[in-house]
Amino acid sequence: MIAVRLFEHLAPAPSAWLRVIGAACWLLLFSAGNLRRGGRFTREQLKAAALFGIATAFMNLTFYLAINRLDLGKGVAIEFIGPITVAALTTRTKRNALALALAAGGVVVLSGIEIDNEPLGLLFIFLAAICWSVYIVLGARVAQYDRGVAGLGIGLAIGAVVLTPIGLPQSGPAWSDPTLLLWCLLIGLFSNAVAYGIDQYTLRRIPVRRFSVLLALLPVTATVFGFLFLDQTPSTLDMVGIALVLTGVIVQQRDTLSVAEPLRD
Repeated sequence: MIAVRLFEHLAPAPSAWLRVIGAACWLLLFSAGNLRRGGRFTREQLKAAALFGIATAFMNLTFYLAINRLDLGKGVAIEFIGPITVAALTTRTKRNALALALAAGGVVVLSGIEIDNEPLGLLFIFLAAICWSVYIVLGARVAQYDRGVAGLGIGLAIGAVVLTPIGLPQSGPAWSDPTLLLWCLLIGLFSNAVAYGIDQYTLRRIPVRRFSVLLALLPVTATVFGFLFLDQTPSTLDMVGIALVLTGVIVQQRDTLSVAEPLRD
């Protein structure tokens, strides 16, 4: 929601870039003691953190580019195909096909009504969904290194460097307006550093499949916030599409909770 308001002053690409920079700075500052005590990352750990950070950075970029063109609720509902796919592919039961079919049906409904007007927005949101699935899978690996949020901070720093050629060119307004720059850094703290830090804490304690289905409320909350604060009123067809996505999540959730699961996938 704040990101959409931010677009009135700064383009989506630099907004995402500065958000990632802010998150990396906060996380590295917070984990400085852990980095000193824990020693150097191994090559394997550094590679995993780098890939994780790059995927996360591009997830932010593509999502920002998408919601600049699509309603927030629709965008999050479509992007949610990433987590539900991870959940389904890591829980090999008969309900998987039904869960994926329902979620895919919801995505078709939500995306089909925009395809004539916003094909680029749809492309960006589907790329964001792919990045989100990679974020979950690689995030689980980084979390198991048990280095707190140090791996996340290092990864996001690398991701910010990779995004520099895309985010820097249109970032001029932020450097000339300290208030705007501060807002970007605060969004990086609360929307990225805190949220992703909680994800890392959670991924150390539950399997990937269960974490994926815990994200079920995001399409609903995004639609509610879009309605309350952004004047984005969902149509009946939008609600049908979101309902299909969430029904797929519920089907997958019932399947996930029906069996005992190991901590790691």
